Amino acid sequence: MGRVERGLRGLLDLLLPRACVVCERLLDQNESGMVCGRCWARATPLPAPRCERCGHPTGGQKCRWCELLPPYVRAARSVCWASGPVGLGIVHALKYQGWHRVAAEMAERMARVSWPPDVVEERAAVVPVPLSARRIKERGYNQSERLAVALAARWNVPMLDRTLVRARHTETQTRLTPGERLRNVSGAFRVADAARGALRGSHLVLVDDVVTTGATLNACAAALCEGGARIVSFVTFGRAPALGDRS
Repeated sequence: MGRVERGLRGLLDLLLPRACVVCERLLDQNESGMVCGRCWARATPLPAPRCERCGHPTGGQKCRWCELLPPYVRAARSVCWASGPVGLGIVHALKYQGWHRVAAEMAERMARVSWPPDVVEERAAVVPVPLSARRIKERGYNQSERLAVALAARWNVPMLDRTLVRARHTETQTRLTPGERLRNVSGAFRVADAARGALRGSHLVLVDDVVTTGATLNACAAALCEGGARIVSFVTFGRAPALGDRS
């Protein structure tokens, strides 16, 4: 960074001081992101031991979370628990508060999660979970697409943004029971006709901000496999803890 650029940045910070989008603390001069280092340090990682397939904490017992995944889902990974002021705060900044640039910082951490070797070798592209036109109009962008764009660049794979589409609008999953979530997204996704040939035999990675029961991601995976994909893996920034999970 040159002297002029440093001077301009210093002047801009003086006139418009930057604050963390989570805790609202003023960012230090050496913090270039939108989330401060203290908040990133307070994000709660999923504790070990974790299931090799789904990445969910097992506590040394048989994995219960894998039972939620259909056989054509190879693996699933998340960065941290989507709980507490930091985990939820980062997600909410991206999803509801319009801070779409925070997706790059989230994707940077998503890119570093460990996978079974075959997933790393086979992943052909990333696919964001699509939003309905109504939801995009409300938010101005698809948060999963912003994550997928940044993640694809770090993994050096394509991002397929028009492959998976919403067949119909669905209600938000936030307040629904597990059974209601399944019914809400059943048949809600399909593969675009023009994309079917390109998916044949591929291993795709679905990208979303948070996974709770996996209902939305499972519905997306079913549509992708029906459209020609051989197998699908999931990656999210956050994972909602279930009853009994250790934080």
